[in-house]
Amino acid sequence: MKIMVCIKQVPHQDARLDVKGDGTWIQEEGIKFEINQYDQNALEAALQLKDASGGEVVVVSVGPERVTQSLRTALGMGADRAVHVKDPEADGSDPLGIAKILAAVAKAESPDLLFTGFMSDDGNIAAVGPMLAALLDVPHTTTAVSLKHENGSIQVERELEGGALEVVELKTPCLVTTQTGMNQVRYASLKGIMAAKKKTIDVKTVADLGLAGQVGAGAAKVKIEKLYLPAKGQGAEILSGSVDEVVGKLVGKIKELGLL
Repeated sequence: MKIMVCIKQVPHQDARLDVKGDGTWIQEEGIKFEINQYDQNALEAALQLKDASGGEVVVVSVGPERVTQSLRTALGMGADRAVHVKDPEADGSDPLGIAKILAAVAKAESPDLLFTGFMSDDGNIAAVGPMLAALLDVPHTTTAVSLKHENGSIQVERELEGGALEVVELKTPCLVTTQTGMNQVRYASLKGIMAAKKKTIDVKTVADLGLAGQVGAGAAKVKIEKLYLPAKGQGAEILSGSVDEVVGKLVGKIKELGLL
C-alpha cells in the first residue's frame, strides 16, 4: 500500500511571533519552524500502517527551501520518499491553491491512502484536506482519532462536537484528516536520521505540475487583508471592603452592565 502524507511547516510552538510592518503576515526571519502538530499525527498514523502491513510512505510539502528540514525529519522518522514543491509561484496560495498542488502530486503518485492533518497551527482553516479529496474525487473523513486497515478498507473513529465519536468505513483510495493526540508521535532515531540523508527528496515546480498561472497569490480567492493584535481593554477594577460590601458592589456592577 502506498500512503501519501501531506505536511506543512509552521512556526515552532514556542517561537515569539511578531506581525510584519505591513500587517500581511508574521515576521518569519529568525524564528524556528517545525512540522505542523496535526500533520505529525498524520505521519505517525501512516508509519504505523506501514509497520503493520508494509508499503511505502511518501511525504509531500509546499514551501521555500527551509521546508527541506521538515521533510528530512519526516524521512528520519521512517518515511520512504519526499516531494518538495518549491517555487515562488506557489507563494500566497490560498487553501484551494495548495489543494490543487497536492492533487497534482497525488495524481502522479497514485496513492492508496492520503493523510493530512485536520488543520494547520498557523492558519486554522481546516479546508485543504476536504478540498484535496474533492479534486481527486475520493471519499474522505475528518478528525480521525483512531483507524485500522483491513480488506482494502479503512475504518476510522472520528471526533464529533461535544466529545461524541463516530465510526466510518472508507474504501481505498481515500483521504483521512487526523486530530491531534490520536497517537504517540515517534522521534527520528539517529539511525533514521543517517538513513534519511540517502533518501530522495524530489523537487517540483508549479510548471512541472501543469499548474502555471493557476495557483499563488494572483490566483487566490481568499487573501489575508491584515493581521493585528487585539486592542487592550480597560484595566480591571478592584472592589474593596468586607465580603458583604464586595458582593453588593459586584451585583451593582453587573446590573449596570445589564447582565442581571
